[in-house]
Amino acid sequence: MAKIKNTKTELKAQNDALKRYRRFLPMLQLKKQQLQLEIASITARIEVVARREADLLAASASWLALFSDSEIPADLAVLDSVETDKGNIAGVAIPLYRATRVRRGELDLFATPSWYDDAQQLIEARLALAAEKQVLEEQRRLVTAELTTTSQRCNLFEKVKIPECRENIRVIRIHLGDEQTAAVARGKLAKKRGTAAAEEEDAA
Repeated sequence: MAKIKNTKTELKAQNDALKRYRRFLPMLQLKKQQLQLEIASITARIEVVARREADLLAASASWLALFSDSEIPADLAVLDSVETDKGNIAGVAIPLYRATRVRRGELDLFATPSWYDDAQQLIEARLALAAEKQVLEEQRRLVTAELTTTSQRCNLFEKVKIPECRENIRVIRIHLGDEQTAAVARGKLAKKRGTAAAEEEDAA
């Protein structure tokens, strides 16, 4: 704890600081709650995407085994880009998933198995789900980092700064009270001495 001056000016500064911390703390606590809710919401969306991916694979299981018996072209379906927008959650800049651009390889209808077309659709759908999940995970990472910072500030205000200000105010008030008491005592003593001196002069 930094050394404080036991003065009226410092007392005012500590009182002002205490008011600031008390005003900002509820705002930080509210932001913390909002961030926690957003993280839960993002996590739920990630789980939905994961279930969609599992359902997609389950629906394709009957013919997916055919891939093991033939060589799969590397360019059957290739991810070109992921389109995102910019969003904001409680002051945190986040990416928003919009779409994926997938380039499909040209198929020779006479030279390739008929299920290659279905395979392209499956790969394209999986690439889209993987991209969406990745964007959601980045959202969660960014919001979680902000939650950590906000929680640290809440703890700093609630457990350090506010108690520190209160203690400083208490110490300064005690010191100023002691000074005032000492000043009154000195005044009374000086007055008593002055009265005694005047009485001695009168007697002389």
